[in-house]
Amino acid sequence: MYDLILILAGYLFGSIPFGLIIAGLSGVKNLRQIGSGNIGATNVYRAAGLLPAVIVTLLDILKGVLPVLAVGAWGGGLIAEIEYLKLAVGAAAILGHIFPIYIGFRGGKGVNTALGVFITILPLPTLIAMAVFILIVSVSRYISLGSVLAAIALAAVVVFFRVFSVGDIHTVYIPTSLLLMVLIIFTHRSNLKRLFRGTENKFSFHSRAVDGAKSNG
Repeated sequence: MYDLILILAGYLFGSIPFGLIIAGLSGVKNLRQIGSGNIGATNVYRAAGLLPAVIVTLLDILKGVLPVLAVGAWGGGLIAEIEYLKLAVGAAAILGHIFPIYIGFRGGKGVNTALGVFITILPLPTLIAMAVFILIVSVSRYISLGSVLAAIALAAVVVFFRVFSVGDIHTVYIPTSLLLMVLIIFTHRSNLKRLFRGTENKFSFHSRAVDGAKSNG
């Protein structure tokens, strides 16, 4: 019974639209109408500035971390294999972020919540994927490209670690990381189309909030 409650709680916690909440508290009431219209940290940065974006990033990561940690404390009733339960609860949190029940199932792209899940259960492969993300964004300044390539890198590293017995990688993480890669590519499909057309927005250190402050200063 506790396992089903954990899965449901993971989804409901993942559904909390921290981007909309923090942007609203920062004075941005129309986040959906700014930039990409997304409720994630990147668009919050464009609309509200650095501090709100950092807060949203951390909260969205916690959406993945806390449900997985809760499994270790209370899970293992119906789903005896704890790794499967961690993935079920983590997947529920990620799906909650992408399809949040509170705001009509229109959420973010799931990257930060997925980061929270996988940094908790697969720290080393996830850190390698994060390094790929940082490298790609530093060179290209495309957050979307960095996110997609990081997801691909995570799947590749998990497969490599499992095949060559590097660390203790459970077999279930191979299909899981591949499914995550497909999911991240799916949620970034519009970004990828813009990348191919050359119209994708590059990351800039100038946000609407910062530019507004400068113009009023």
